[in-house]
Order: sequence, then C-alpha cells, then structure tokens
Amino acid sequence: MTLAQLQYLVALDTHRHFGDAATACDVTQPTLSGQLRRLEDELGVELIDRSRQPAVPTAAGEHIVEEAREVLAARDRLTTVASEIQDRVTGTLRLGLLPTLSPYLLPLLLPALETAYPEVSLVLREWPTTEILDALRTDALDAALIATNEAGPELHDRVLFTEPFVGYVAPSHRLAHRDALTPADLSLEDLWLLSEGHCFRDQVLQVCGRVSSTPQATAQFESGSLETLVRLVRNSGGMTLLPRLATHHMPETEQSTFVVPFADPSPTRDVRLVTRRRHKQRLVDAVVETLHDALPATVPPP
Repeated sequence: MTLAQLQYLVALDTHRHFGDAATACDVTQPTLSGQLRRLEDELGVELIDRSRQPAVPTAAGEHIVEEAREVLAARDRLTTVASEIQDRVTGTLRLGLLPTLSPYLLPLLLPALETAYPEVSLVLREWPTTEILDALRTDALDAALIATNEAGPELHDRVLFTEPFVGYVAPSHRLAHRDALTPADLSLEDLWLLSEGHCFRDQVLQVCGRVSSTPQATAQFESGSLETLVRLVRNSGGMTLLPRLATHHMPETEQSTFVVPFADPSPTRDVRLVTRRRHKQRLVDAVVETLHDALPATVPPP
C-alpha cells in the first residue's frame, strides 16, 4: 500500500470519474486504474463500484476513503511540521473561492504571494458555496473564502474583510446622475441579477427588500457571471449591483461613467476564511497576511 494509491482513491471519490481523477493526480488513467486494482487486491475488498456512472465507492470503499483522507491529512501535517522546524513557509494549500470573488481577488493575491512566499503554491477551485463547504468537510479543500455565514459548527470561520456593494448604472438610467444610491432607489424592474444559486444574488435581493424566492419574471435576465451583467449594462442599459472589488481593475473612465456608490451605511458582504482542520496553519496565515496587504484601500481588512 502506498500514499499514492490512497491519493488516487480519494481523487476518484472527489471527482467520480476515472479520467478526471487521473488528471487531478497528474497521471494517466490506466496508471490510476491499475494502482486502485492493486490496492483492492492488497486489502481483499472491492473499493469502487465500476458498474455505475459516475464511479462511486462501494459501502466498504466509503469507509476506506474516509481513512485514506485521514492518512493523507496526517502526511500533510508531517510536511508542515518539518517546514516549521526549518522555519520555512512552504507547501501547497488547496483553496476554494466563489465565482463572484476569484476573478477580482486572485489578480491581487497571486503576484503578491509569489513575491512574499515563493515556496507556497495554491491549488485553486472556483465553486459555489455549497460545493465549497462539502469539499471542506471531505478534506478535498484545506481552506476557502466564502461570503455568507453558513459554515456550520464543524467548520472554523472568521471574517477577513467586509466588502461594500456599488451600483453599476448605465448613463441612460434614471439613477445615473445620483451622487449616491440608497436601497429605496432600487427596483427589480430594471436590475440585472445573477441566476439562482449564487449567494450574491440573494444578498442583492435582500438589499432590495426581497427574498431569494422572488419569481424570475421580476428580472429582465439572469446570468451566472457578473462580467456578463456588466456587459449587459454597458450595451443594453439598466443597472446591476457589484461587489467593490469587481470595479478595482476598471479604467477610471469606466468607473466615473458607470459606478455609483451607496450612501452610508452601504450594503456589504463579509468575506470569510473557512477551514475544517487546524493544519497547514502557517500556509493559511501566509495567504491571509498577503491578502490583507494586497487589498485596496476601498476594501480594508477588519
């Protein structure tokens, strides 16, 4: 039995597809499949139900997968302890992020992290909140950044920064020439929304005094991407709401033309760091420290 075989087993449980699991482990599919057969032969039990699609563990395999995750976590802790003894910050952190956060945060974080901690590498996963929390609970992720308070008692979370919302308003819109917006100004009749399942959509609806069960007919169009909503406002009019970081890389001319802040108190979202195990702490601390240093003044850390 080898650690690599346990890694292949956990990867297959995570991806539920032999090809995807092999890609995640950077091996060929025949190599992964063959090593899993060897592991089954050694343990004397069938671990994978190959008659089903997607591939899933057998009842016995589910128990072995859980133990394999514990073994791999212990391996990671040993690596971390060795690095700490050498007073080095090194290793790999598997980090999950929201689709409404990663496109704007990663361009700030990654160059700064490479400069400050060149021996730290990130494996990044962009998933919705529910998938991120599930991945943390199964040790498929080490840490994650989410924007809601729903981690649950089995996970550890803390607020990293509070991000204001802004309006992104077409010049032809009725609110275009306001110095500042208030929630009372907003109407779902001319507000582009993200599609259901995005926590930012629910937060926008709360700002508007509505709930996530609002009928879809109240919105002109719903998208899975904030960038699509921005293009719709630019080309078709109307308005949308954005987290402040989404405007950070916009040219000044675009910001002055389209971006309208909210009057205090502005609606905000808390971006939280979530972990399950208190391991790889030095890696987590390095990422948090670098993130705080890289945030623009418009989004200060707590």
